[in-house]
Amino acid sequence: MAALWISGYFWNSVLLGCLGIISLAQELTTTDNSFYDDPDLICGDDSLEYSIFPAQSGNISLRILAQDRDGKLKILTNDPKCGIWLATGSNNAMEIEASYDGCYIIKKGNYFAMTMFLEYNTTGEWELYQKEDLRCPLSQAMDAPILNKCLDVQKLNRFPCAGPSTSSSLCLQMGCCYDHNDSITPCYYDNKVTARCTREGQLSLAISKDVTRPSLILSSVRFPRGSDAACNPVGKNNAFLLFQFPLSACGTTRNEDGITILYENNLVGTKGVNTWKGAAISRDSTFRLTVQCRFAAASLVPLNAIVLTPPPPLPAPSTGPLTLEMRIAKDQQYGKYYTVTDYPLIKVLREPIFVEVRILYRQDPQLILVLDQCWANPSENPSQQPQWPILVDRCPFTGDTYRTEVVPSSDILGKDFPSHYKRFLVKTFTFLSDTSPGAFIGLVYLHCSASLCTSTSVDSCTTICSASRSKKVQ
Repeated sequence: MAALWISGYFWNSVLLGCLGIISLAQELTTTDNSFYDDPDLICGDDSLEYSIFPAQSGNISLRILAQDRDGKLKILTNDPKCGIWLATGSNNAMEIEASYDGCYIIKKGNYFAMTMFLEYNTTGEWELYQKEDLRCPLSQAMDAPILNKCLDVQKLNRFPCAGPSTSSSLCLQMGCCYDHNDSITPCYYDNKVTARCTREGQLSLAISKDVTRPSLILSSVRFPRGSDAACNPVGKNNAFLLFQFPLSACGTTRNEDGITILYENNLVGTKGVNTWKGAAISRDSTFRLTVQCRFAAASLVPLNAIVLTPPPPLPAPSTGPLTLEMRIAKDQQYGKYYTVTDYPLIKVLREPIFVEVRILYRQDPQLILVLDQCWANPSENPSQQPQWPILVDRCPFTGDTYRTEVVPSSDILGKDFPSHYKRFLVKTFTFLSDTSPGAFIGLVYLHCSASLCTSTSVDSCTTICSASRSKKVQ
């Protein structure tokens, strides 16, 4: 084994720092690192919605001022002409909806911006309490669509949209799928989202786990503004949830502009979390869905699932007398690689990252590169906590739901010295904050501890890693 100097420290291995290129497949971050994993802000296709919760004391008055396109501060009131709707939500929260093309939102770079000032009056004078800079992206990265939303629903998972005696024309009119060959559930929901608002004041919403890829965690789906039992699903199976409640319930907001009445609510699905020795990671994004019912036209605004990604920081290179390099390939062929000017990269949660570590400037065919340990953390400092193992003792970490895949040396083709390369595939994830439950930390770095080995009768420089179904030699 070779002991190598790097970054002023003496290690039995080389520490390589590389951007984990880990995205949040979640909500947008801006250059000042302000993350939009805030349940009080919801970015829609045409408008944003923000919730302001009142002070606990009953003797405090609140007013909200917003900066218009000319930079002037104006007190916010219900003003449909300027794209502003105010309503009282659950827990007496002030619900503000602002249209992107209204008077108070400015387009800046790749996002829409709105600046608000909250003022409280406790002594007879208005005093500034808080400034809110809200930002929503211009373009929204959506979850991957399903190609055929009716045929892809397996018979076993079909959830009835209406009774078996319902005609095909009525079923299709309700926005559902119809199969003449299915005598049990001929009229069923498709594998996305089906919402209906009735003139009797009822909201019905069916959501499939296949509305996102990877599949939505149905047990986490809820209406965050509603805590009553009536806000829970009224029906479910392994693939669908069905919600049904009055439009006046579960935190649904109501706005009226004299022409139409708008009812709106938001559905949220939370993340699946893996933990290990104090570290917590997730490969899921927070799923958000906005449902709108407009009367008297009795039509529905299309439903959207929004997943946004933040920009990571600049890459962190490491060099030494014996130079190793960690880099990210653009695909599983490892034919093209991202360069320094390409960083930072953005990846969707669970998207594969094709990592390669190689020896530079050496032509000794006897040298074999060994990755002893690889891990991730939210810092350029490789020793900072929390950490998530990727390779442990040269083998994929077994405690991960999505186990790292190591590329066998025999599959490294087209290289003069294949033993100078190590490649592995890790699924994109992000760290979760231990101080703010459910919030993303945001930045993820990959680190590896590497050694150089020459094969002898004592050490063949190979490792047999146990797997659930087979054994691989690395």
